[in-house]
Amino acid sequence: MHLAYPAVLSALLFCTGLYGVLARRNAILVLMSVELMLNTVNLNLVAFDVWLSRAAEETLHSGQALTLFTIAIAAAEIGIGLAIVLAVHRNRGTADIDKLRDTAEGYEPDGPDSDTSDSETPATGTAAEKAEATA
Repeated sequence: MHLAYPAVLSALLFCTGLYGVLARRNAILVLMSVELMLNTVNLNLVAFDVWLSRAAEETLHSGQALTLFTIAIAAAEIGIGLAIVLAVHRNRGTADIDKLRDTAEGYEPDGPDSDTSDSETPATGTAAEKAEATA
């Protein structure tokens, strides 16, 4: 089998995952797209490992070893990512990435009804109010 077949398939799947990361608004779908991109990297690692092992006398299978490390990292990433998404969904009631922008400290809306001017600092009282409310 030629190296071009898995490389083209990997490129198509990676572009699909990249589109999913850039276009989706749901955090779970973004995590699934990242997993798809990591799996295309695994496909490339194994394909190049098989291709290079035919040329070399010794087969080290370093591509397959790196694939195992990538799978372990992907499992940890999806576990932590889903835990964060579930915690945010419990607190905010949504997993929409655009609506979660206000979770950063000091966020002020830039709309016409905003009361702050350019010379004032961002809302420092909101972080203190949140700390008092949780204490």
